Order: sequence, then C-alpha cells, then structure tokens
Amino acid sequence: MDRIDRKIIQALQMDGKMTVADLSERVGLSPSPCARRVRHLERSAVIKGYVAVIDQTKVGLPISAFASIKLERQREEDLDRFAEAVAHWPEVVDCYLMTGQRDYLMRIVAHDLEAYERFLKQKLTRLDNVASIETSFALGQVKRSEILPLE
Repeated sequence: MDRIDRKIIQALQMDGKMTVADLSERVGLSPSPCARRVRHLERSAVIKGYVAVIDQTKVGLPISAFASIKLERQREEDLDRFAEAVAHWPEVVDCYLMTGQRDYLMRIVAHDLEAYERFLKQKLTRLDNVASIETSFALGQVKRSEILPLE
C-alpha cells in the first residue's frame, strides 16, 4: 500500500458512499486509476465491505452489555467451538479472544434487560466449557469509531 491507497482508505472510512469521481478528486487521481485501486483494495480484502452505521438506540437496542467469559479449558478445539457458536448469534456485535484472566470479551446489544437475560440463559450459559461469565452494562457511549488511524 502506498500513500494514494492510504488516502483512498481514509476518504472511504469517512464516507463509504462517495462516488469514484468525488474520491478521485479528493485523492488527486483520475477516476479510472482510482476505481482500479479501489477494486484492488476490495479484492485483497483491505476493504472488507461497506455498511451503514446505525444508531442502536434509535432502532430499539439501547442496551450494550459487555460480557467477559472464562472457559474451563483453552484447547484449540474448545476455542474454535466457542467462536463458531458466537459467530451465529446476532446479539453479539463484537467478540475478542483476550489475554489475561478472561478468555473472551464480547459486546451484546439488547432491547432491554430481559432480552439480555434470555440471551444469557438460552445461549451463552448453554455452551459447553463456559466456566464463568461477568457482565457489565454501558451507561453511555463516549466514543465509537470505525475509522482507523492510518497515518
């Protein structure tokens, strides 16, 4: 990746709906080479996709719960089985394999506390190998960004 690719990525992070004409003008490249570079960034999975950023409260999902999970065992097959299950749960919007005292940290969104309780009882606690779960609830969001600091 060169300086122009970084400029393209930075611009698309700010506005993924930007036209190729606007993008090419912003990065100082003519439209055809700019479009080729974008296609290359997409094919090489530097650009993984395009999404609309949604206000979770306005769509009825005001609860963000952060669950910290400890497994009984951390063998590769146990980690893979956990990751496979979590990948199918739409309530889990972020999940990270962690170092330290806990094995996973996930952010779960819910309509209300009862919905989170259902998720916990019907999904998370039913997984084999889960030793403990600690949940914290967000009181408010201070910052959220999908923009990576490329410079």
